[in-house]
Amino acid sequence: MSEQPPPQEQTYPGSTGAMDPEPNDEMTGYVGRDLLAGRKALITGGDSGIGRAVAVAFAEEGADVAISYLSEGDDATHTQKLVESRGRRCVLLPGDIADRDHCARMVGRAVDELGGLDLLVNNAATQTPVDGPEELSDEQWDRTFATNVSSFFWITKDALPHLGQGSAIINTGSVNGLRGNKALLDYSAAKGAVHALTMSLSQQLLPRGIRVNCVAPGPVWTPLIPATMPEEKVDSFGAQAPIGRPATPDEIAPSYVFFASDRLSSYYSGEVLAPTGGETHPG
Repeated sequence: MSEQPPPQEQTYPGSTGAMDPEPNDEMTGYVGRDLLAGRKALITGGDSGIGRAVAVAFAEEGADVAISYLSEGDDATHTQKLVESRGRRCVLLPGDIADRDHCARMVGRAVDELGGLDLLVNNAATQTPVDGPEELSDEQWDRTFATNVSSFFWITKDALPHLGQGSAIINTGSVNGLRGNKALLDYSAAKGAVHALTMSLSQQLLPRGIRVNCVAPGPVWTPLIPATMPEEKVDSFGAQAPIGRPATPDEIAPSYVFFASDRLSSYYSGEVLAPTGGETHPG
């Protein structure tokens, strides 16, 4: 992505096909090396954006995947086609991960249909900008934390009986959880909690042979941006990064492959990797 996007808005949760420009999220030209051969992954928010790119990259590396997403639409079926074109299975799991019972059912379906589980990517998130604390309703606060933090814990807890030696959990954090964002108060607080959850879980689960890490990107051009930001702010999205633009999902997904692959990251657990476009030492 070489230029800033033009002003635009969408209805939440957004659609890839309605974005201008459409993000690079299909891992075109990426060549796998069987780093995840035979693995089985559950990826939340896997229908679009970073989740889609991760699903395709995992498939290219030899993994079957199950993707969770909020609502039915073209994004999920397109991701499924991308995964299947790599010769791997893709299980579709629509529903709201802010619902505790749905999380349990979703993990159960993923395990049943994939025949097990080795990799978990807690990635789905929501955000709503506000001008100040007074504008942030209790309902929005609760919704943000249920989606962005509680679901990570619930899904991990439900997945643990199925994860064994050599499994990996990868959480999606954010640069905003490292240094805050005045317009994203609840989102930033939730992402900070994800970072702390990652480090705490890694200490608990490493004796079981399960590694837990986190990818905390800077600005990334995904459907969440035009679906949650005012139109007039979209055209400057990512301009504050030293690199001068937002990332594409394809640029972030290899970080997840790195953490998922024991060959590449067997000595890594409790790490928060921050691909932020040149922003050094965030926080």
